[in-house]
Amino acid sequence: MSKTLVLAALLSFDPDLTIAAAEVDDKGAKKFYKAYELLTQHKYQDARTAYEGGLQDNPTNAMAHFYLGDACRGLKAWACAEEHYETLLELEAKSPVAGLAKQRGRKAKVWRLLDEEKQVINEPNVLPDRLAQAEDTLDLVSKLGLDDEQEARYRQLREKIQEKNKGSNVAVAPFLDRSMVLIPAGEFTMGSVGGDPDEQPVHKVYAGAFFMDKYQVTVSQYARFLEATHHDSQPEWTIMNKPAHQNRPVANVDWMEADAYCKWAGKRLPTEAEWEKAARGTDGRTYPWGNEPPTRFHANAGKEVWSNHSALSPVGTLEEGKSPYGVYDMAGNVWEWVSDWYDPDYYQTSPPQNPSGPRKGSHKVVRGGSWGSGGVTDLRAADRETHLPSFRGFGTGFRCARNP
Repeated sequence: MSKTLVLAALLSFDPDLTIAAAEVDDKGAKKFYKAYELLTQHKYQDARTAYEGGLQDNPTNAMAHFYLGDACRGLKAWACAEEHYETLLELEAKSPVAGLAKQRGRKAKVWRLLDEEKQVINEPNVLPDRLAQAEDTLDLVSKLGLDDEQEARYRQLREKIQEKNKGSNVAVAPFLDRSMVLIPAGEFTMGSVGGDPDEQPVHKVYAGAFFMDKYQVTVSQYARFLEATHHDSQPEWTIMNKPAHQNRPVANVDWMEADAYCKWAGKRLPTEAEWEKAARGTDGRTYPWGNEPPTRFHANAGKEVWSNHSALSPVGTLEEGKSPYGVYDMAGNVWEWVSDWYDPDYYQTSPPQNPSGPRKGSHKVVRGGSWGSGGVTDLRAADRETHLPSFRGFGTGFRCARNP
């Protein structure tokens, strides 16, 4: 089949596509045309199977990923649809269908989150704190944008949460802050055998209970701080403080500014030990999500160019990258300031309970990697990096902690 006929078929099937020209070679057309025919006949499962088989031999065919996303969308397999629309964008960011893939991927993400929270909310004995987490997810969903059908589902879930809260016989803890997660007291493994020398020796640390922000501090939250305190804003704040960036992490803040924000919010910067426990839990895992290498679904990393804050992901969007306690973005997006001074030999003499770092030093510790981290090393939960307290960078932000 010729390129012209393939293109005509694509356009006739999907009126949303307004491609002026497309590169579809004859070999690729023959390979995937059967799958495409199944898709036009709304045989979504058969089309999905056919596209998945073809992609095993030709995994970089961007248009095949796009139409596999469409097949999954027809099956309401939202995670699959989201994955393949995202794959097209990674393979061919300037594809004629890139805009449509981004739109459909966002819509699939919304449906996935709505379905996940529907299952939670419909559980007969769901706990109040889990309902609070579902509310947080619905807040995120509403920011992603809803069509009429999704808006109806969103409102239904909100109403069910209200009903559950009214009918619950379990009291919600008075200190419950839905923006924070309680990290229980106990021991965890700190450090890494295969990491840098300053991550050794590996040792057990007991950390008392504390609360940790679920999300990195956002531009909108920092804007409220600046307005309330009349604190001087950081360089290029006006570029960062745009409507499109309000739910992305604030960046380019030095340590003193991060510390001031947390104190203003009635919190504090976490210690290095608290940060690592919140990131990796008690099983000694390598990354917040486990031991498997990071993917784009785990962490926002590996980007080469800063693009006026668009290099950062909105907080809380990478569900698969959560830590064992449900804390988001502890790998990638922005490095996070902690309270500790840095000493490369501190682990050799640190106390076994609630270590708070050296008493003095010249550099502060940052944790977690950033959008620009190119390798897997920086994203490890045990990795330690340092900056002068006065350092600013578009890859550096923070989150806060507080005592129970």
